[in-house]
Amino acid sequence: MYTASWREVVRRDLFGPRPGRGDGPYRLVIRLTLVVFRLLRLRFDVRGSEHVPTAGGAVVCSNHVSYLDFTFLGLAALPRHRLVRFMAKASVFGHWFAGPFMRAMKHIPVDRKAGAAAFDAAVRALRGGEVVGVFPEATISQSFTVKDLKAGAARMALDAGVPIIPAAVWGGHRVATKKHPVDLTRGRAVTVLLGEPIVPEQGETTAALLARTRTAMEALLDEAQRTYPQQPEGPDDLWWLPRHLGGTAPTLEEAARRDRDDAAGTRIKARTSRRARLRRAARGGRRRDAA
Repeated sequence: MYTASWREVVRRDLFGPRPGRGDGPYRLVIRLTLVVFRLLRLRFDVRGSEHVPTAGGAVVCSNHVSYLDFTFLGLAALPRHRLVRFMAKASVFGHWFAGPFMRAMKHIPVDRKAGAAAFDAAVRALRGGEVVGVFPEATISQSFTVKDLKAGAARMALDAGVPIIPAAVWGGHRVATKKHPVDLTRGRAVTVLLGEPIVPEQGETTAALLARTRTAMEALLDEAQRTYPQQPEGPDDLWWLPRHLGGTAPTLEEAARRDRDDAAGTRIKARTSRRARLRRAARGGRRRDAA
């Protein structure tokens, strides 16, 4: 098991002998992330980092169980001195605090109403030799199993002519995930597994490549879950295990219903916020006219 050390936080060669120019903000964020890992005493089991290419493009496709998954995948790529450019919701880039960091780290904003721009940006990055990180489930899986995958990651790999690195993360949901309070208990274990590259075959369809990716992701997640070194502390601590392992997490079907309910609630909130903005603008206009 690996635990971040203070010595590693300040290591001069952490990013290799020749760190890329223009990535200073990303390197700073990684060092700060290592500080957080150290303070929480997270215990990492990282396997398969050797599958990340030292040069050239690749798509890292991972399951998604926590808000911290991207930091764990970035840690797995660090021994190869690669910085992963993650695809993330466009709303994050509009946040007053997170937005400037996301842009400085050259992550890729995804607007679900105009996904073509994000797809094109990701393909350009891949052709330019970048490693792009994708969570093809699109949202956190509340069942803690692999959901249906969006086809974009496979299409990007085919268009750019780069391999897919299947991945699985497990354990971070015990710290921060959907529908559960943040738990900063020290010493949580986190498993990160990267599988062998899946190289697109000549004439392979998107559906076929996506199916191979899903199979690999499911196998990696199963291994991560079954080799995880910690167990629930009692009946009230079974929430973070999927049903097939004796946990009380929602089934895949129950989680899908929750996702639909969440999406419907988001749309209602968005419409309500828009009406509120219009009312505020109208009141402002009336005040100016009265003046």
